[in-house]
Amino acid sequence: MVRECAQCGAALPIGGRGRIPKYCSVRCRVAAHRARTVPPRELRERERWVRYSAAKVPLQTSGRPASVTDPGTWTSYTSARRAGVGAGAGFVLNGDGIVCIDLDHCLDGDKVTPWAAQILSKLPPTYVEVSPSGQGLHVFGVADFKGGRKIRDGERAVEVYADQRYIAVTGRVFGGMPTRLADISAALASIL
Repeated sequence: MVRECAQCGAALPIGGRGRIPKYCSVRCRVAAHRARTVPPRELRERERWVRYSAAKVPLQTSGRPASVTDPGTWTSYTSARRAGVGAGAGFVLNGDGIVCIDLDHCLDGDKVTPWAAQILSKLPPTYVEVSPSGQGLHVFGVADFKGGRKIRDGERAVEVYADQRYIAVTGRVFGGMPTRLADISAALASIL
């Protein structure tokens, strides 16, 4: 049985003590790590990025206020990541089918609360990242959904947004989830 590099697919030699490494080189190990901290291509390729302030206000790369309804204030992923203003980069939802489910206060370290685990179990493999606070999750997917909705009951805190919002994006993939967007329409129907 030939094992392959998890990054490039090259054949892996058996390492010392009979161990088989996960990557064929340091270059592949570093590339794989960087890929885990980058949002999916479906988000990166759209020029709908802003920066955001510590007060969660959307900003242009110049530091001036941005608007979630004015594409003239948005930029590319690369420009948003390179800009030094604000606390981080955010993606603007504009109603084109990309949806974000925001699960607030559902993480304690790497442990997911039971209510959030139930929601995650209903989802197909799609991009899930840890929120900037480290205590929540952002689930990105594609669905026929408009507007937004908040659900607060007990400790369950769920927000679903599809347009006129920006979502702070960390690129910190949660639990080995894929870096692609899946159709989450059926899961949304069961969550809402």
